[in-house]
Amino acid sequence: MRAHRSVRTVTGATDHVVVVGAGLGGLSAALRLAGAGRQVTVIERETLPGGRNGLLELGGYRFDTGPTVLTMPDLIADALDCVGEDLADWLELMPVAPLYRAFYPDASQLDVHADADAMAEEITRVCGAAEAVGYRKYVEFVSTLYRLEMADFIDRNIDSPLDLLTPNLARLVALGGFRRLAPKVEQYLADPRTQRIFSFQSMYAGLAPQDALAIYAVIAYMDSVAGVYVPKGGMHAVPRALAGAAEKHGVVFRYGTTAARVKLAGDRATAVITTDGERIGCDAVVLNPDLPVAQRDLLGREPWSVRRLDYSPSCFLLLAGGTATYSKTAHHNIHFGRQWRGVFRDLIDRRQIMADPSFLVTNPSHSDASLAPAGRQGYYVLFPTPNLDADLDWTELGPRYRDEVVRTMESRGYVGFGDAIEVESVTTPLDWQARGMERGAPFAAAHSFGQTGPFRPRNIWGQNVVFAGSGTTPGVGVPMVLISGRLAAERVLGVDPGYVSRARR
Repeated sequence: MRAHRSVRTVTGATDHVVVVGAGLGGLSAALRLAGAGRQVTVIERETLPGGRNGLLELGGYRFDTGPTVLTMPDLIADALDCVGEDLADWLELMPVAPLYRAFYPDASQLDVHADADAMAEEITRVCGAAEAVGYRKYVEFVSTLYRLEMADFIDRNIDSPLDLLTPNLARLVALGGFRRLAPKVEQYLADPRTQRIFSFQSMYAGLAPQDALAIYAVIAYMDSVAGVYVPKGGMHAVPRALAGAAEKHGVVFRYGTTAARVKLAGDRATAVITTDGERIGCDAVVLNPDLPVAQRDLLGREPWSVRRLDYSPSCFLLLAGGTATYSKTAHHNIHFGRQWRGVFRDLIDRRQIMADPSFLVTNPSHSDASLAPAGRQGYYVLFPTPNLDADLDWTELGPRYRDEVVRTMESRGYVGFGDAIEVESVTTPLDWQARGMERGAPFAAAHSFGQTGPFRPRNIWGQNVVFAGSGTTPGVGVPMVLISGRLAAERVLGVDPGYVSRARR
């Protein structure tokens, strides 16, 4: 049970809550609200749950269209537990080993393992024994960082910077959590290869490792220490499981229904109006769309704090299925170019395409053959790009960059990749924007100091409107978004929703 803290909550009745959007944040909130005895209606414009965690079925292939890395499955278990369901009854999770395979421009490669002994052995083999000693010290650092951050700074609603004044804040400062990430990593790791594999996660936060705070090493903990899993059936199995459990326990899903606006009486929501003109009355609303989009399009508000946000880089995504198979690849593969700082200068400072790309290739059918036809492989190829603040015409650039992506892959070892493609789908920053992501940024607002914690857009507005998702607290990534649903439910219920649901059983 999480400790109860006095935080701002919605006012008035909360008997019927409408959740707009069946993304992971909305589903997490819906389960917790249902477990606490609320009547919950979920409005989703697509025909399936998932939001950014979407599904594309193409020519016998099943592609995940959003996140491909699943960490901290206990957060999924926690959401299901709020309605008395067990994770094992809804999802089959398989550990990914290695978590990642990293390829470097000197032709070396490094497998990343969650087990510290296995990882130390791998680092000793590739980088030497001294680097393995530094790695063990780094694991101690990020594990302590995680313990200090989780309860007081991540899994908690924050109304004011004063809420951060806890004993753990002093401990974080003493640990070096508010120094810059890259120098902190270099304090433990001397080899550029290990430095990269334990700092690239700052990209999720929208910052270069040289600019991100060391507290964001906690993403490396979630990513590379706590373990990575793959659900049987692909990542989309996660929202399917959450929605299935929610529906079993009385949550009403309205798929193929698009919210046009929230009807307000002053700063109180009274109903959600659909594009068909239907009025769905409610006592409170949870908005799961990207927060700036929800503020502007559903509430008709655009406060200065949202207009002036800085956004994370975007990405170009190629989903491709075909006959090519590569013996040297793993489930998740990270390919680093010769440049490192240059990647972030290109994406964030210069707002241009990477001159020397670093990129991710996920091969989900490597672990789950059911995701592709017999004898075929599916690939998820992600190249970071600037967001739509850059002066780039993706209508014209998109097809050319697709060819550049394939050429780059082939030059990095994916020989014959282009000719082997049977089906494909491309997503550019323009497409991300069309799917409801401000500035075409699927990683949402950047996690600079001024956009973190109490300075990030709040998850409560007016008397009874609450937000979930990566645009609000605690931030980006599957674990954070699942937590955002818990925090949203807590705003509605006024207490820890997990505690309420367990008390009712």
